Amino acid sequence: MKKQFILNENELNELIKELPLNGVIILQGDLASGKTTLCQKIAQFLGKNEHLSSPTFALMQDYGDLYHYDLYRTDCDEIMLNGLFENFFEDGLHLVEWGDEKLIQRLLKYEISVCVVKISLKKNARHYEIEKR
Repeated sequence: MKKQFILNENELNELIKELPLNGVIILQGDLASGKTTLCQKIAQFLGKNEHLSSPTFALMQDYGDLYHYDLYRTDCDEIMLNGLFENFFEDGLHLVEWGDEKLIQRLLKYEISVCVVKISLKKNARHYEIEKR
């Protein structure tokens, strides 16, 4: 089932209430579409005081029961080889920027719940499409 929202940054809590707070959320969208901003708002919603920044070079930041991944220059095979995939079995919320269909299929194969959020900019507004798989 897919749900669609057109929201500005101040209305993101409305979207966050539709998201699972455990499992994996894959965020997809072009550069500067708002993936990291949404991750920051989710962290605030969960009461995390740390400043959540994009972990582009570290690939993953651990905030206790919140994990933030940036897979911009990484593919699913590399994640499997470097041991990062095992983190997805940890309890908590896993926010994954730039997750692709291959990663989604691998997660589903291991019965890990996945929610995909596609973000796009249209006419100066952010469009969000949520699909729980």
